[in-house]
Amino acid sequence: MTDLLKSKIAQAFSDVEYPGDWCLKGSMEGDEPYRVEKEFKGKTDWRVLDPEFLDRAPGGLGSALSFFSDEAFRFYLPAYLLADIDGKLEFCDLAYRLTGQLEKKPEESGVINRKRYGDRTWWDYMTFRLSVFSREQCSAIAEYLRFKLESPDSNKFVIEKALEHYWDPRAKGIKV
Repeated sequence: MTDLLKSKIAQAFSDVEYPGDWCLKGSMEGDEPYRVEKEFKGKTDWRVLDPEFLDRAPGGLGSALSFFSDEAFRFYLPAYLLADIDGKLEFCDLAYRLTGQLEKKPEESGVINRKRYGDRTWWDYMTFRLSVFSREQCSAIAEYLRFKLESPDSNKFVIEKALEHYWDPRAKGIKV
């Protein structure tokens, strides 16, 4: 089963191009985005990245997924998915990055920071960030999340609700 899932992921992301060194970080606040940019600069093939590097980047913090641009998140995600399927991610909670805040219905989602972002909710943020994925990629991610449901330490409720509210509709080509 894992070989089939890994093959589906590799196929779904096979045509995603490297976003470019200039488009790796999604924030300019603090030093972590710049550290992510520095560590991933020139890493144009996600297939050759060491899982330990992914798990700990940048510099042992394991927070790269939080600071990638949307394009970089899409480009590097398959490397993270494959590493997690192989049980090689210790610090990086990939399932959370794909499900957090999606367990709620849009109308139940809280506002992020009204003073800074107005009425933008966590649902708005997540669905915008994840909107870069194609139908085929959403299908592969949904299958990965079903794989994660089998893990004893997974948050089954959050994963199941995120599949129901977001990933399954997207895998069917429905915009949410």
